[in-house]
Amino acid sequence: MSQLFYDAAPNATRVAPTREPERVYPDKPEAVTLFGTCVVDLFFPEAGLDAIRLLEREGVRVDYPQQQSCCGQPAWTSGYRDEAQAVARAQLDILDRSGLPVVVPSGSCAGMFRHHYRALFAGEPDTLRRVEALAERTFELIEFLLKVCKVELADKGAPRKIALHTSCSARREMNTHLHARELLQQLDTVERVDHDHESECCGFGGTFSVRMPEVSGAMVKDKTRSLLDSGAVEMITADGGCLMNINGSLEKQRAAFRGRHLASFLWERINDASEGEGA
Repeated sequence: MSQLFYDAAPNATRVAPTREPERVYPDKPEAVTLFGTCVVDLFFPEAGLDAIRLLEREGVRVDYPQQQSCCGQPAWTSGYRDEAQAVARAQLDILDRSGLPVVVPSGSCAGMFRHHYRALFAGEPDTLRRVEALAERTFELIEFLLKVCKVELADKGAPRKIALHTSCSARREMNTHLHARELLQQLDTVERVDHDHESECCGFGGTFSVRMPEVSGAMVKDKTRSLLDSGAVEMITADGGCLMNINGSLEKQRAAFRGRHLASFLWERINDASEGEGA
């Protein structure tokens, strides 16, 4: 169903992300730009602050341009090419000013920078060169911590069973499921339990959930049922859109189970914050 979402841009020349060669990672930089994403900024600001704390813990200075807004993905995937270009061009101008690596606490937004800007500006050679440069220096948060900072985490929390959710687009475009699993393995008392809908779309898909609410609702109901049956006490994800959708469905079902952004979960675990005991 996520494929339908990306095919829903009738005025766009769709360029499906291809399997790239294994990425060669740079040395840890002194500073990065954090692209906070509109969903984190509006709905999960603490996750953005925790992302900054995690980066600063590794000795990386964080620049946060106040003028940043949306990556342009909602307009692009809905077929509004001109509007998407206007939003994307503004982000390019902002991110080009520093030339720093760009760290994004959302795999789908990072994927927009790394893959879809190329299609969005395919007819503008000069802009495309800037897009290629941005793509090379864009990293999803967990990818950056793991592969560039080579972070080592000491788990100070109580034993806990969690389920992982990774955005379907972020899995394809940024390998977020592999990076999250690898980093969570460093937490000695955290048990990640498998659930049979982990790889399936939660039904959000930006405007897809608005245009096809019945289908979207059925998809998130399947997702939440799988999470509730998993034996986990909490769901962890690095994608704010999915988090908002899944938590909204759980709240509507009056379930006590909730999801949380991975950045906040990690920061809590390594700082001896009190958590409830997980079976």
